[in-house]
This record gives sequence, C-alpha cells and structure tokens, in this order.
Amino acid sequence: MTSPSPGFIWLLRCCLVVFGITPVLSAAVPSFPPGKIRNILFLLSDDLKASVLPAYGNTVCRTPNLDRLATSGMVFERAYCQGLVCAPSRPSFMRSIYPKSTASAPTLGEHLQQFGLHTARVGKVFHMPVPHAQLDGSNGADVPECWTERHNTTSAETFSPGLYRLLNSGVVTRQTEGRDAKGPDRMWATVETDVNDGSDQADYLVATKAIQVLQERKAAGKPFFLAVGFVRPHFPLVQPKRFFDLYPHDKLEIPPQISGDLDDIPPAGRGSDGNGLNDNEEGRRRMWQAYYASVSFMDEQLGRVLDELERLGLRDSTAIVFTTDHGYHLGEHGFWQKSNLHEEVARVPFIVCAPGLKPGRTKSLVELVDFYPTCTDLLRLPTPAGLHGRSLASILRNPEATGRDAALSIHPRTGGGLRAANWHYLNYGEGGEELYDMVKDPHQYTNVVGQPEYAGVLKTAREQFKARMAAAR
Repeated sequence: MTSPSPGFIWLLRCCLVVFGITPVLSAAVPSFPPGKIRNILFLLSDDLKASVLPAYGNTVCRTPNLDRLATSGMVFERAYCQGLVCAPSRPSFMRSIYPKSTASAPTLGEHLQQFGLHTARVGKVFHMPVPHAQLDGSNGADVPECWTERHNTTSAETFSPGLYRLLNSGVVTRQTEGRDAKGPDRMWATVETDVNDGSDQADYLVATKAIQVLQERKAAGKPFFLAVGFVRPHFPLVQPKRFFDLYPHDKLEIPPQISGDLDDIPPAGRGSDGNGLNDNEEGRRRMWQAYYASVSFMDEQLGRVLDELERLGLRDSTAIVFTTDHGYHLGEHGFWQKSNLHEEVARVPFIVCAPGLKPGRTKSLVELVDFYPTCTDLLRLPTPAGLHGRSLASILRNPEATGRDAALSIHPRTGGGLRAANWHYLNYGEGGEELYDMVKDPHQYTNVVGQPEYAGVLKTAREQFKARMAAAR
C-alpha cells in the first residue's frame, strides 16, 4: 500500500464531513516529499535532560541505541517543552495545544484513526504517576479515545529486590519493608536490582509488549501509530546493578556549588533544593550515577524495539520520533528535578528519523507542540485546524531552514519562559524575571536584568513574551 494521494485524501475528507465524524481540517494537503512512510513509531522517555545524552555532547553516558538513531536521523539541538512537568507537557504535545490554553483539538491518535491508522500505546504517554501507576498497572490520565489498543505494565519499582538507597538521608538497605515509594523523599530513591537483564522492570516489560505489537501490526499489514512510553529516568531510579557499575560515583564530575549563585535569581525562579541533598556530596554523586544508569537502561530497552522494527522489515516504511516530556535538574545551581524554567528543564532531546530523509543536525528553534503536525505531514495527511504547533517538514528537508523566532515554555503556576537563539527570558509575573545571554553564559550563571547594555534585549524579550503568552490562550 502506498501513501494516500492528495485526491484520495480530499475524497475521504468530504465523506467524513458528510457523516459528521471528523474535526475541521486545514485546507491545504501537506506537500511533504513522496516516500514510503506509512507508520509512526513514537519513542518517549520520561524526565530526560538533553545535556546527558552523547547526541547532545555528553561524553560520559552510554546510549548506543540513541546514538545510532541520531546518526541516521535529524537531531534538533534546540527543542523546548511547553509544560515543565509531566501532567501539562504530555497532553500539550499529544494535542498540539499550549498548556493552560482554552483551545481544543483531537488527540493525535484520534485524528490518525480518521484516516485508517491503527493507534497503539504501550506504557506511559499521557500522564501516569510514577511509581504509582506501575505498581498497580493503572491508566493514570490516559485518553482512551486516542488509542485503538493500549497496554499497561506492572512492576515492583521501589520494592524491587536489590540494594536500596535514599540518597538525601544516607539510608542503605536490602530490606524491602519501609522503602519510600510515595512519600516526600521518594524522588531521591535508587535501587540496584538483582535481576541482571532487568526483565522485572517496567521499561523492559514495555519494550517486550511493544515488540509483540509490532509483530501483530506487521501481520495485519495496516498502517499504524505506535507510542512506546518508557518511565526511566523518572524517579525512583531502578535498574540492574550492572548499569550502576558503568559509572563509578567517585569518578563522576558533578555540577559545582558556587557561593552566591542564587543571589540574582528571584525566589519564584528557584528549584527544589534536594531536601538535604545539596549538603551531601556522596548523595549528589550517587544521584548522577543512578541517573546515568537509568538512561542507559532505558536506551537498552529502546534498542530492543528498534531491533525488532528492523528485523520485521518495517524500518523503510516507518518514521521514528524520539523525545521526552521535559528536562531535569541534577544539582545545577543547587536545583533538583523539574517544574523550572531554566535551560536544563526546558530543553529536551528531539530526534526524527524517517525513510527518504537525510540525517543531520539543526539549530532551528522548535517546540514539542510541533510533534503532532510533523507526524501528519510525514504521513501526508491533512492537519486539524487550530493547532498551536507547526510542521517541521521544511527543517527535516533542510536543517538550515528557519524555525521559530523563539520557543515558549509555560510555568505550571505562574509566568513562563521564552528561549530565543541568543537569549533566554524567564518571567514570573509579580515574582520577578530573569534574562540570560546564552552566547556568553550558556549555563545561566548571570541574570542580566538591570544591566544597561541589555536594556534593548530585555525590552524585546518582554514584548515578545507578552505577545506569545497572549496567543497561547
């Protein structure tokens, strides 16, 4: 079966409208280059900072499967999330609508079903609380209409047999009783598990089920959208001991603690202080060790899915998209976790690999809301009207093509951030603001609000931010 022609799409659209079962579509049929793309494989990580990946310049973490995806696809070096925690980010990119917006749109899965695609979810795509949903196998905030079929997994997570550590308090034990899975310190928990291949863990089980779904889709011969949602490196950082052994904690470089670093950051802009972790160097080192280990474990499971896609002969008809919901702080500026507008949280990995497209790297600014219209363009299908995202087809054809002037992120409580090529503006309403020169200060150590030489940039940033926030409603 070849990609549907524009004439076929027009006729199908007319029929659907007659029967009243399709959303309003944009008038233009996409002009993506003809090819063999029939399917989309969406690979989604959780809480993954771009800067930890070799594809984004890291020289420590081992991700051979993401590396091979990066070398065969387009790596977006400046991709930014719109929601800074899981719950707003995931429905945002699955609907291509900014968080807090009153706009509405069908989910990507609902839209693709209108054109005959089988849509399947394995694991976490819409928000699921971790480890709660993995412990009981529940759906979380999933949208059932998005999927033709959906699959959850159950695993022991924090209670997995192995060496448990609570890094902010120094607790070390092999006892499973009393471990913190849902309490206030659960985000500092790690487990070096005893099952060497990780087959008892959520991400292994997700990969196994995804492989089964691929086999079934191959047999069915019907175009598909398969979303595979891994939960690592979301806390608790649970994976086999062999992954921890890759990264001796006492050899790792960790972010420096700089006296006075927070003096120019308003209280509204500060992240979690680690609940004691900032006063514990070994704990900080072990957190980096566990995070690296978690990323490598996730990468191994992702590789199993890629291997099966190739074994089944589906690689030449399938576009692959890899990303995450948002980034993460691991002690930069003394901050931990997410829900923060700074670069480590707002910037995300985003890689697209598709048959007929040349690999490359691009510095064009893009947003996660661009994922949805890019998928419809890759499949040469119409896109619903009213989406906030833009297709990245032109950048996939030419990495030098211009993307957005700036990427918008929206804080879950107040304000938001705007990342341009050379500056990053963070606004907390009455809580203050920050501005960073991303050329001279890419790690955001000096807030230049109030410095006379940046008055013009600040004025521009404020105006653009106000306009973008207004358009995002």
